[in-house]
Amino acid sequence: MDAFTAGLLQRIEATETDLTRARETGDDFLVEVEQAELDDLRRLAAEHGVQVTATA
Repeated sequence: MDAFTAGLLQRIEATETDLTRARETGDDFLVEVEQAELDDLRRLAAEHGVQVTATA
């Protein structure tokens, strides 16, 4: 796995964690921000052929 793929997967995992935490605390604004970030990261992964398992 190259550095780009590893970094991207790490960012996705961290964002999924942050999104879960935002949902648990009821922070609707942060949920929207984290979801948008996650959508962008997943799009980037798809554009570069990086397979991502959706968990959030």
